[in-house]
This record gives sequence, structure tokens and C-alpha cells, in this order.
Amino acid sequence: MIEMSQTSDRNSSSDSSVDISSLGPDAETNRQLRAQYTEIAQLAGGLAHEIRNPLSTMGLNLDLIAEEFSNPETPRDKRIVLKIERIRRETRRLQDILEDFLRFARVQELRKGATDLNEVVDELRDFCEPQCGVLGIVIRTHYEVMPAVRIDADLFKQALLNLILNAQKAMPEGGELMLRTRLDGKFAVLDVIDTGAGMDDELQAKVFNAFFSTRSGGSGLGLPTTRKIVEAHGGTITLRSDPGRGSQFTLRLPIESDPLRGRTIDVTDGGIATEGA
Repeated sequence: MIEMSQTSDRNSSSDSSVDISSLGPDAETNRQLRAQYTEIAQLAGGLAHEIRNPLSTMGLNLDLIAEEFSNPETPRDKRIVLKIERIRRETRRLQDILEDFLRFARVQELRKGATDLNEVVDELRDFCEPQCGVLGIVIRTHYEVMPAVRIDADLFKQALLNLILNAQKAMPEGGELMLRTRLDGKFAVLDVIDTGAGMDDELQAKVFNAFFSTRSGGSGLGLPTTRKIVEAHGGTITLRSDPGRGSQFTLRLPIESDPLRGRTIDVTDGGIATEGA
């Protein structure tokens, strides 16, 4: 695979009066996150109030109207049913976009804890494997034993799920998805590799932009949300891709100073093996 790196840019805070180095890693990360996303979170709150409730009301009323035409008999009634269904689909699409936007913009305190990255990845593999099987996608894994990472496990799963869903859409005819963890100095690294269509340089430069999507009906917020989650953990995400050969997203997370003991992943069968302390 030809290496073509697209590294996410980290916005810097304009507040130069605070000595970031004195805050510690958690305080620094949370302060940067709040500084970067406060304005957009306020916008999201306004959208939630102004758009979500009317959309829900519209959807409910459309459902009631559809019930009135549940057995259309005349050509006119059939045309009305088709128009109602189109509006219902668009209403659901707008609701989905709004929910995606709120997840993208929401500012929240991270609930970090010492976590086995291998275990988190393997839990999500187990969750996604049935759907991947239906799509003709084989998931392969390779996990290196490594120290703990301090992450919000639930939030990180959302970031990884977005990457897996992106890989699924890149392989409509099936393929292989590799989930691989490894150590690189003081960082735990997670590679998500697919054998899909790949991306050219122009597309790679846009995939982390909010609301950019190559798919009809896509919100264009999956990858930007993943980037924000990774960066909120003090990590980075990069992309390597080659048209016709596939893509590789690489996530780098700081590791704990003390090794994680007690639980590791047995890479031979995907199971959890217990080690002695």
C-alpha cells in the first residue's frame, strides 16, 4: 500500500494566559476540549430546541396521516401515499442528521479509566462480526500485549464503530477488515485496515471535514466525530489509502506508565486469557 498520510489538525486555543503544562494530562485535555467546542455546543443546543421537537411532531403527524391511507384504492390515494412516504423518509433523514450533529458537537467530560485496548477492540469485533458476515466481510485481528491506555471505553467504542461502518460501506462486494494493535514507543496504536475502494489524495484531504460525504443521505459526521473523540483522549488519527487497494486508519493513544496486568487477548482464538499478577 502506498503511504499517503492525512493527519488530523489539532486546533490550538487562543488563551495564552494559562500554563497548559502545569495542568496535567487530564486537565489539559478537558480544557482544550471545552475551549474548542463550547461555541459549537451552544449551537447544537439551539438546534436541539428549534429543530428536534418540530421534526418529531412532523413525523408523528405523518404517521397518523399514513394510517388514513393504509389501503389506497384510487389512483389519487396511491399518489398521496407515495408523497407521504417520501416526506417521511426525508423527515427521518433529517432526524438522523440532527442526532449525528449533536453527537459530533456535544461537549462532555471524559470518564477515563485504565483500559485494555485489546479487550475493547475485541468486544466491538464480536459485536460487528455478524453484520460483517452478512456483508461478506471477514474480520481478522492481531493484538499485541501492551500496557493500559486511559480512555473513556464507551466513547472510544463509538469512534471505532464509526471506522468499522465506514469500512463496511467501502466494501459493498465484501472483503477483509483487519483490526490490529501494536506498541510504538509510548503509544498504543490501533490500525483499522480495509480492502475497499480506497481514496485518492483529493478525497483523503476532505474525509475529516464535517458534513462531507460521498454517499447519498450520509451525514458526513462519522469520521469527524471519530477524530474529535481520539483527539479528546490526547491521541491522533491518520489515514493512508490507495485507490483500488483499500484504506488504513491509524489511531495512536498515550499509554499508562504502569503495565496493565491480569487480562490480555489470546490472539489465537479471539478469547480472553487471564494472566497471573
